[in-house]
Amino acid sequence: MSPDAPLLHHEPVTAQGADPQRWLYVLHGIFGSGRNWATVARRLVRARPEWGAVLVDLREHGASQGFPSPHTLDACAGDLEALVQASGRSADAVMGHSFGGKVAMTYVSAGAAPAQLWVVDSTPEAHPSMGNVSGILERLRALPGPFETREAGVDALRAQGLAFPIAQWMATNLVGNREVGYNWRIDLDSMEELLHDFARQDLWGLLESPPRGTEIHLIRAEASGLLAGKILARAEELADGEQVFLHAVAGGHWVNAENPEALHTLLVERLPEG
Repeated sequence: MSPDAPLLHHEPVTAQGADPQRWLYVLHGIFGSGRNWATVARRLVRARPEWGAVLVDLREHGASQGFPSPHTLDACAGDLEALVQASGRSADAVMGHSFGGKVAMTYVSAGAAPAQLWVVDSTPEAHPSMGNVSGILERLRALPGPFETREAGVDALRAQGLAFPIAQWMATNLVGNREVGYNWRIDLDSMEELLHDFARQDLWGLLESPPRGTEIHLIRAEASGLLAGKILARAEELADGEQVFLHAVAGGHWVNAENPEALHTLLVERLPEG
């Protein structure tokens, strides 16, 4: 990465008075930001104060704007490596949700060696289509803004058929004020580029031959459907209980919101001691 390339926006989270020597980097899903995981991170570091968390805004998300194309998983992984090097906080563990899960897998596939890799309701599978996410992109393109208020943005998304929780979450990407209106801070072409690369990448090789010294923990949300059928069967076959682990938790895709307790328990019990 060029020395003058932008650095990912990030927020370290530590327990009060703690000086952690180990760090968990947390990567959000598409259209999200690091703050989506703030509650999970704060609770974790209180329970395990020897660990700190780094909430990352991936390229073209949140406050990490202005990154040059091409927008690929490899580029996202390179951004993360640049952040780790610049921050001086070692990536002792990396956790990614959904799109961020595949970024985390790419990061380790590229040679990073965290003690643990956590993949939260994501899949190494290549997808022929982008599924429901492509529908969200279409709706956003039909609603360029500006909107008088964030609430007006939520209403417009709901009128396009999005469920209220998803519309409300998407509206966190609206920036501005009542005087000038609220506009999308995400560039839809960049999002589409990222999603196309997400869909085409096959990362099963990482689970088949995990790097020495790295545990891989797959978390499957039972009501989600992302890890199901043949994909689930393959993951179960590769989960040897020694280096690759598969954990099932109740709830849907948004594990951090729907079942944070299960996620918290897994991290507290499984993150390395000492």
